[in-house]
Amino acid sequence: MHSRYLKNMHGRWRASVRAWRLSALRFVVGAVGAFTALAALIALALPGLAWAQPQSAASSQRYSFAVLANVVTEPGDEGTLQRLVDAIGRDPQIAFVVYDGNLKGPRESCADNLYERRHALLSASRPPLVFVPGQRDWANCGMNGSGAWDPVERLDFLRQNFFGDSNSLGENPLTLTRESEVSRFRPYRENARWQTGDTVFIALNVPGDNNHYLNAGGRNGEFEDRVIANGFWLEHAAEYARRRNARAIVIFMQGNAMPEHYERPERFAWLRFRRAQRDGYTELRRSLIKAAETFRGPIVIVNPDETRLARGFAIDQPLRTEKGVRIANVTRISLALRDPLTQWLQIDADMTRRTPLRISVRDVPKHLPLLPPQEPPPMPGSNASPAVPDMPEVSSMPDVTEIPGMQQAPDVNNAYGVNGMPATPASGASMPPDWQGAPSTNAPGARTAPLQLAPPWVGHGASPASSAAPGY
Repeated sequence: MHSRYLKNMHGRWRASVRAWRLSALRFVVGAVGAFTALAALIALALPGLAWAQPQSAASSQRYSFAVLANVVTEPGDEGTLQRLVDAIGRDPQIAFVVYDGNLKGPRESCADNLYERRHALLSASRPPLVFVPGQRDWANCGMNGSGAWDPVERLDFLRQNFFGDSNSLGENPLTLTRESEVSRFRPYRENARWQTGDTVFIALNVPGDNNHYLNAGGRNGEFEDRVIANGFWLEHAAEYARRRNARAIVIFMQGNAMPEHYERPERFAWLRFRRAQRDGYTELRRSLIKAAETFRGPIVIVNPDETRLARGFAIDQPLRTEKGVRIANVTRISLALRDPLTQWLQIDADMTRRTPLRISVRDVPKHLPLLPPQEPPPMPGSNASPAVPDMPEVSSMPDVTEIPGMQQAPDVNNAYGVNGMPATPASGASMPPDWQGAPSTNAPGARTAPLQLAPPWVGHGASPASSAAPGY
């Protein structure tokens, strides 16, 4: 009797164990299924997050950015600008686009509705787009052909509508650091900073036509205040890049701040009865020199040029001290495309290569279909976007200029001084090879001084399109 009772109890215990194991197995299978479903949903969502995560490990090593300027000169060019922005956005390697000034023509009115239409065109860009204001966008609005608007009021309008928050333009905006975050410089929303990979990028409001310096009597308030704000932003960015051991700084501005010829100041220039026009870029150049002293790595300035250039761009080193000594680590890229409506300047970065940067001029493919016109244009802040046709293959780069290896800031500090003179290398450090230079290729009749020396990170030799890495 007692043994039968024990056998029954043992059988019940084994049945309960089997039931518990079966329920545990069902729970594990259900959890694995839920996890698999969640992983599948994440995998499906990843393609849509491609633009939303531009700072991933892969994109920080290899990326490209496009530069536009002086594209639209009349209302009829808006459709072509829309097609140009669409062609750039079809390249998945483009991390961001910079429109480097002059969003309107010199004879176009500075009315609100024109800015609203152009804002909608730039906002339709798939990659992030950073807009840098130029002289036609606000400084020249006081001229009769532009409607005799108040330039300062037009600049405030641009700040409210194009730089209203910390995001760039575009369907997948980039988070920017704006100078307006500093309480002392609250109005200067257009001055921005961002970082991609090891490079720090800066947008600076420096318009052409002598930096909007007015020769009229009295205090030139707008100019004087902006000079202080720009100087602070440059020095702040140089310190920011130095502390983070950035590889380079790239500055976008619309105005050409470099004179064609440097002249030493005369001791008795004040005795002249007729004084020359005051240079509105003097303070900016001093700020650039100071930034080059703080950050000893390469500093690249990108600005449009009114002079036609045979290759669409030119590379030189025009910044000098007041004594005429060339600043070794400051390089300028002048942009003057043959047809700004169908071309853009593209800079490809691949930090795994020995020569990480390459410059080329890209063309909109002739077989790229025209987009339907935007009627009516979306207002600023609208989520509407034009329909996008199927993607035809983008034409290959016809001409590529390599920018050979940019050294890290400590190497540059050890190799060259800020004034371009060789510095004594540190113990165990070797001096870089001698710089090789060539005169810049400009359009016939262009008054540009020949380039005597090229920095170690800039090359002038062109290579055929076949040398471009796959995927570019």
